Amino acid sequence: MPKFNLFRKMLTILLVMLIPIIVLYLYSNKTSSEVLREELKNSSRDQLNFFQQQIDTMIHSISQWPNLLIYDPDISTLKDIRQPEGDYLDLETIELIKRIQKKLSIQENSVNWASQLTIYSPMLERVITSSKVYRLEREQLAKLSAAGWQMSSFNVSPDKREHLFSLVTVSPFSSSANPEQSNLVLEVQFSSKNIEQMLDAFRGEGQSNPFYYVKPGEIVYHSTADVELAGRLIEHISLNELEKSGYETVQLDGESYLVNMERSTTTGWVLIDYLPISEMMLPIKKSNLLFYASVITLLLMAIVVVYLLYAQVQVPIKQLVTSFQRLKNEDYTVRLKPKGNTEFTFLFNRFNSMVTQIQELFQRSYLEQIHIREAKLKQLQSQINPHFFYNCFSFISSMAKLQNYSAIIAMSQNLSHYYRYTTRQEKELVSLQEEMKFIQHYLDISVMRMKRLTYQIDLPDDMLRDMIPPLSIQPLVENAVLHGIERSSTAGYISIIAAKDGDKRSVTVEDDGKGMSEAELVALSKRLNYPMQEDMGCGLWNVHQRLTLRYGGGAGIVLERSKLGGLSVSISWVAADVPANNALSLREAAAK
Repeated sequence: MPKFNLFRKMLTILLVMLIPIIVLYLYSNKTSSEVLREELKNSSRDQLNFFQQQIDTMIHSISQWPNLLIYDPDISTLKDIRQPEGDYLDLETIELIKRIQKKLSIQENSVNWASQLTIYSPMLERVITSSKVYRLEREQLAKLSAAGWQMSSFNVSPDKREHLFSLVTVSPFSSSANPEQSNLVLEVQFSSKNIEQMLDAFRGEGQSNPFYYVKPGEIVYHSTADVELAGRLIEHISLNELEKSGYETVQLDGESYLVNMERSTTTGWVLIDYLPISEMMLPIKKSNLLFYASVITLLLMAIVVVYLLYAQVQVPIKQLVTSFQRLKNEDYTVRLKPKGNTEFTFLFNRFNSMVTQIQELFQRSYLEQIHIREAKLKQLQSQINPHFFYNCFSFISSMAKLQNYSAIIAMSQNLSHYYRYTTRQEKELVSLQEEMKFIQHYLDISVMRMKRLTYQIDLPDDMLRDMIPPLSIQPLVENAVLHGIERSSTAGYISIIAAKDGDKRSVTVEDDGKGMSEAELVALSKRLNYPMQEDMGCGLWNVHQRLTLRYGGGAGIVLERSKLGGLSVSISWVAADVPANNALSLREAAAK
């Protein structure tokens, strides 16, 4: 059959037609993705810049309050008012403080941010805010710093941290380095809640996630921020090299993030916003999925149409060619299954009829050959092996000269049992116990003739009554003695082991003799499954064929190289049901 049949050719044409369309779409999709990513990056940068300007404007406005208020006539008067004797202030000073508190309140309410103005008067030894007045402690001035915006942080809950920003202005300005020596100090404060609220408003319901990076460890997040993710992003971006604005693409856990940054010219803080690129590209992904789904649908529909044509013509022809090939390889079990009522149905039926007739002819011929071989085997079994018989009587003669009567008796008994079993075998099945006793007599005879020979038989008690065709194991043992032990001057051990696994039974005969190469094993195994050739012995072939015919294709002989160094020959079959009994072990039966 050609490699490219009709079905493959038509599918190839369809794929070739789809490839240019897919390539063009991929190129268009790549261009659209790049344009969209650039537009989103620019849009995010513009929004960050606008938001940063709002924050800078608000902070700049608040930072001007102390400079304006410090020149207020009422506030400036505090420079010259000293703490009166005693703890109480005079009426004029109290009225002055009330006017100052009112001005502070008006100033605080002039913006939307929640802020607080505080006046420290070292001369009056008072701290004045829009809502209260209390005594000034010198330690408070020592904690103040006039070196620009300062930030302090504190925990409002176990998982939430709040920041407080403050700006200090002193009079005179020459005492900025040491507020304790000034005669008037103004401080403006606001909480990070103001920035947090603006971040929430800026974020809205969009995909952005803005936050402020003030300094390492001090970050202002919006209310629903992913703190852990933001912290990991900061570790992967270069904030120290940022001058005004910039962007980076960061890869985390298989997800890419577009990170935009905007540094404040007023405070130096960095506004950071990140967007998952997968969410940015979601519309394009949906479009891609729709396109791919359409292509796959068209391809599937085309495959169905092509397959229908292929199934109606190409498949029947292929089945017919394959069946003829199997028939050529002597597989006469091949059959074709007709479908429908077409021209191929008639052709399949005629093919099946032809193969059935051929199989019946070959099967009859094969069975006749098997019967001839079995008859020949029974004839050979009923005859005395002259060579074996001569060796046994030669041994008896030698032992008689040496007056070794016990050896003569043992040889005579074993020889009697051996030939009684081979010449009086009319039953189709015998028990493993009987077969093993016969094997034992044969091996005892071989041990008397060859002193270096030792053997071991392992037959479990629960297998004694299992049935097997007679003379199924003796050819294996005889081959082990003649071809394994006798051909090697150092060999002398034979192992016979019976085993079962559920209904499956097996007997393995191993020796430590010369053995066979892998190539020889493979060749002999193949020859067991083919008709018997004139140049091969009939023992193993006949055992294999009898087991296969009686128990099916799973039974027969398996040849392997033995761990002992020689050959391992196993027979296996499926046991028939045998009534439970209390049979004696092989050793006990032999003793009796």
